[in-house]
Amino acid sequence: MTYFALLSNAGAMIGLFMTGLVAGSFLPLPSETALIAMLLHSSYPVWLLLVVSTVGNVVGSVINWAIGRALEKFRHRRWFPASEEQLEKAQRWYHRYGRWSLLMSWVPIVGDPLTVIAGVMREPLWFFLILVTIAKFARYAVIAALTLQWM
Repeated sequence: MTYFALLSNAGAMIGLFMTGLVAGSFLPLPSETALIAMLLHSSYPVWLLLVVSTVGNVVGSVINWAIGRALEKFRHRRWFPASEEQLEKAQRWYHRYGRWSLLMSWVPIVGDPLTVIAGVMREPLWFFLILVTIAKFARYAVIAALTLQWM
């Protein structure tokens, strides 16, 4: 393999990873389209594309979790973006439905706030990683299966 082919391969994987990372954070970016494009127009193994997409998306969710962990110490500040009532409502919801709601972290619009709430609720990182990885991988696996079925 030539030097330029290696750079191209690395660039494609880094791009897929970064797309997943940004999509896993609060920024709206459809990482599914990047995965579908790579499935349709590349010769990379499906398992590699799934792993890279999942790891990037989980890292984005960990960033949200860390933001949630940091937010709690500012909750009584005047400039804090959520009122005490809103934060209490979120905490009640999390306690009611529990950590298992993180299995819904793949859902657009709902998933990103769930990962922040998990940080605010001091969900242990190891358990957070297990649930979020299962959810994100399952979503990408379904997308890959559907895409490959129609190829």
